[in-house]
Amino acid sequence: MVIGSCVIKIRVPWVNSLKEKRMELKRIVERTKNKFNLSVAEVGENDNHKVIEIGMCCAANDSGFADRVIENAVNFIERTTDGEIFEIVKEIL
Repeated sequence: MVIGSCVIKIRVPWVNSLKEKRMELKRIVERTKNKFNLSVAEVGENDNHKVIEIGMCCAANDSGFADRVIENAVNFIERTTDGEIFEIVKEIL
């Protein structure tokens, strides 16, 4: 079994409160979960309303497949959010 994981940090300068951040976070997480069947959650920067830190992972039987799924999910998030992705950490185990 192969595990693909990724942590993405997104800068959202237009967000002015934690409530607005939660709304944006929920939108990103739900869309990504539904489209790619991944486990997705906020994993850090909980008190900073200008940065969203999302972690996601998938299980697969092939490292190439896991890498493609994670890469497609990152590209999807990049296309569908107005925020600026400034850090991506991928790991295939």
